[in-house]
Amino acid sequence: MANTYSQLYFHIVFAVMRRQNLISSKNKEELHRYKTGIIKNNGQKLLEINVMPDHTHILIGMEPNIRISDLVRDIKSNSSVFINDKKWVLGKFNWQKGFGVFSYSHSQLDSIIKYINNQEMHHRKKRFKKSILKC
Repeated sequence: MANTYSQLYFHIVFAVMRRQNLISSKNKEELHRYKTGIIKNNGQKLLEINVMPDHTHILIGMEPNIRISDLVRDIKSNSSVFINDKKWVLGKFNWQKGFGVFSYSHSQLDSIIKYINNQEMHHRKKRFKKSILKC
């Protein structure tokens, strides 16, 4: 795509089937590297990634040479095969159908990167608030 300029930033979120906590922290870095490879092989730029036990956050700088739905399909299907081949879970691993995708401007990147990196703290706070409400 000669002479094409774009500035497209997308935050992608998708979950493990039934939001089960199946992704172990010991496998997190290896899964980050694998998903990074899928993104790069599709000609896209990974800006941030964080895999939680039950979901994934990915921030990419996207080139307009592929549909976002095709990229997410490739990430989800290939990483499912990878997890199943590694036998990281008992039974068959799957991601839930669908995904969330949100667009951001360049000026918002720092804050969304912080949000993605602070997922552990974010979810710890949510669990704490839920436990207080139950009391």
